[in-house]
Amino acid sequence: MAIYKGFRFPIEFDEAFGQGLVMVGEVSPDNEYQSREDRAAGRPARQRVDEVTGKRQWKVTVTDPDEVKAKRASFEITLLADVQPVPTTSEVLPGMRPIELEGLTAEPKVAGQGEFKYQSYMFRATGFKAAASGGASKSSRTSGAAESTPKAA
Repeated sequence: MAIYKGFRFPIEFDEAFGQGLVMVGEVSPDNEYQSREDRAAGRPARQRVDEVTGKRQWKVTVTDPDEVKAKRASFEITLLADVQPVPTTSEVLPGMRPIELEGLTAEPKVAGQGEFKYQSYMFRATGFKAAASGGASKSSRTSGAAESTPKAA
């Protein structure tokens, strides 16, 4: 049995992020690259669409408090949803809120450059749920899917 490139392995949120995640900032549209000519012509920016699910992509920056290497602790997650996802927890500091993801999957990939390559993962999820440390109820409000940029093993 062969596992094809891009296979998404299901994983529990607590196994991937033992201390949870902290969202920094707000959710914003993940737009395609727009050339200088397109901007000059007044063409609107197009939002990216996930090729597997067909859902629109949104991005948000998160920090993993369990990561030992500071350069890899913060990364961007891409959320997949028809409408802009809204986190279910409140801010603990201005612009920072604990988050937890439902339906998490991990896709192995190689990150880094040249001789400094390392194993990392691209994470996707079906939505937000209340973070255990956020003081909010454990509601399971689904707001889309999520994909994150690489995280070192």
